[in-house]
Amino acid sequence: MKASKRLATMARDEACGLEFCLRLTRACATMTRRLDNVLSSLHGLSFSDFMILYYLERAPGAKMRRVDLAERLVLTASGVTRSLLPLEKLGLVSRQSDAADARVGLATLTDAGRQLLAYAFTAVQTVAQEATASVTDDQVQELSTLLGQLAGMNSSNS
Repeated sequence: MKASKRLATMARDEACGLEFCLRLTRACATMTRRLDNVLSSLHGLSFSDFMILYYLERAPGAKMRRVDLAERLVLTASGVTRSLLPLEKLGLVSRQSDAADARVGLATLTDAGRQLLAYAFTAVQTVAQEATASVTDDQVQELSTLLGQLAGMNSSNS
């Protein structure tokens, strides 16, 4: 293959990767906006708030170390602290110290947080079903797996 043809192929491959990243970013922003709008109007939550409650609810004992929550949300430790403060004020999450290590901060889902999450979950499920209505379950699963790979997700951090 000539050098110019090889360069053209590389340029197409790079353009394909860039186009994928641009579409992925746009899809993420579109879904986040839709979820924010629904959650805000129905429950007074942002999608970020929902994700915090969701991950806490899935954690053993409905509690997580703040650093683990930061990793799951792809935030800094201070970003998680700023995100948790309003939820703490609303009584949806609480702050605890780890019995084994007092330096470790835990975020815990409260009963009020669990109840609000149950209501909000229904709204999020509706938006998710509407968003994926035009694709097959196999396509959704395949894309979900691909997105998990791109995000470096595995069974311990999904």
